[in-house]
Amino acid sequence: MRPQREQRAGAIRPDSRDPSPLRIDEELVRRMLVQFLREESQKAGLTRAVVGLSGGVDSAVVAALAAEAFGRQNVLAVHTPYRTSSWTSLDHAAGLAEKIGIAFRVVPITPQVDAYFRDVADVSRVRRGNKMARERKSIEFDLAWPDGAVLGTSNKSELLLGYGTWFGDMASSMNPVGDLYKTQLRELAIHVAIPDAIVRKAPSAELWVGQTDEAELGFSYAQADVVLYHLVDRRARPSELVDAGFDGALVTRIRDMVRKSHYKRVMPIIAKVSLRTIGHDFLYPRDWEAD
Repeated sequence: MRPQREQRAGAIRPDSRDPSPLRIDEELVRRMLVQFLREESQKAGLTRAVVGLSGGVDSAVVAALAAEAFGRQNVLAVHTPYRTSSWTSLDHAAGLAEKIGIAFRVVPITPQVDAYFRDVADVSRVRRGNKMARERKSIEFDLAWPDGAVLGTSNKSELLLGYGTWFGDMASSMNPVGDLYKTQLRELAIHVAIPDAIVRKAPSAELWVGQTDEAELGFSYAQADVVLYHLVDRRARPSELVDAGFDGALVTRIRDMVRKSHYKRVMPIIAKVSLRTIGHDFLYPRDWEAD
């Protein structure tokens, strides 16, 4: 007799008005993420942490977790403003670093970014923003050398939507918040006492004056997170979401963004020509000289 097939998680009918599936146990998550940072840094022989502290909620939470995991004296927060960056963000970043008790350094990126584009005509805002993001990450990795970890600050919403710069803000040594949706990360931020001014302000990468994440995306993180939760975590079909009351155009757009940005969430694909290829067959540390 064949065992009864387990009910597919996506068959559960979601309610488009119900955000409760996104609720987390903030204290448990905090402990898990601190332990994650301690264990993974120890495996790699890393004893310090560098955090790109933008003044936003994501990096603020990561900085707080890093201070607990590595010790305040072993964390460096780096703020890398461009000439169009907000002074408010600098104030928020500096104030948070002081509150947490970690070292804080400001490294402007205007000279090198403007020098690179000096003889380039008609640079788009997105292209310049991507260059800024990669310049920032290059600085963080340099400051982390030789024994520091560059901590990622991209949340699960951004990673799934592909809303980030490939090998820019999406790059890191390890990422403690990449499995938390934006709305969940805000819950954790409140729990770890991130100032309300940071938690509540409109998310922005400050890639140009007046830029905000949600205006650029065309929907709010609150809207996206519930859709993403059911599509990804619960494996619901788009048609099930529409039947449950979700906006069909929104579901379709979010699904397409997830599919089209998958290349950003994986290591560069290596062409296979040997018996054991990195990323194909040779996958795990335990796979090498296990005994």
